[in-house]
Amino acid sequence: MRLGLVSDTHGEVENLRAAARLLVGRWEVEVIVHLGDECEDAAVLKEYPVEVFQVPGVYCEHYRDPAITNRLLRELCGYRVLFTHTATAHKNDLPGDPDPVALAAQGKVDLVAYGHTHIPEIRVEGKVLWVNPGHLKESDKKGHSPSFAVLDLVPEGVRCRVVDLYSGAVFQSWEGRLR
Repeated sequence: MRLGLVSDTHGEVENLRAAARLLVGRWEVEVIVHLGDECEDAAVLKEYPVEVFQVPGVYCEHYRDPAITNRLLRELCGYRVLFTHTATAHKNDLPGDPDPVALAAQGKVDLVAYGHTHIPEIRVEGKVLWVNPGHLKESDKKGHSPSFAVLDLVPEGVRCRVVDLYSGAVFQSWEGRLR
């Protein structure tokens, strides 16, 4: 299964559309996941022939709505994947929202996909893969250009790439087994 990860669009729907075109056309993803901040932007993903998952950002009004899931845990191709805006517990969490760090420490997740920092990152801690696709803002004070991530989940292992939106170049990657 191939997934596309986007985060922190902050109203930049044209960059989100550009990322979705690449994810669907070039990368042939089956699912696009919007990891929050301006979760309303994810509505444009309905224009593409893929399944869409999304979680709200911690400052989104939806984050405080108990009817909306802030952290989404899904089993995909045998991997337990947590989709969350933050990689850690946050002061705006609702009672009962799982703590990503605790889930990882307890061995309850294999992969954590998150945003919030606007800093693209792929790291492995223990047997857990942590992936941040970066942001899709036109410019960002942290100095990173817009980017997204592509995840391949197959029984034999996982492959993750972070891709620059403008050049299409992969600038971070990781491949291996999580179990």
